[in-house]
Amino acid sequence: MPANPKFLTKSPWQQFAKISAGILGGYAISALLHMCMSLWLPNPKEVLVTTIFTLFIVWCGLLIVPFLFKNGWKAWGIYILIIIVLLGIYYLGNQNNPFV
Repeated sequence: MPANPKFLTKSPWQQFAKISAGILGGYAISALLHMCMSLWLPNPKEVLVTTIFTLFIVWCGLLIVPFLFKNGWKAWGIYILIIIVLLGIYYLGNQNNPFV
């Protein structure tokens, strides 16, 4: 059964925003989240083993989220805000990390 056309995004720019936010933004968030986890957990080498599996799972979940928004640029804005927060956490945590 095909999708109802009234629920589909008609603008190519909105489609581009949703797809790029899901692929690029979702990957950046999942990678930064796992980088921050390596700072929070006591043994960073254990994070490397779990990252192989969980990064892909988190990325798939974040790939779907922008399609729940009506506006793809709003999804990009939220993803960029999350990326900036995770970058700040990683930067501040990396300065005080004795393991590096």
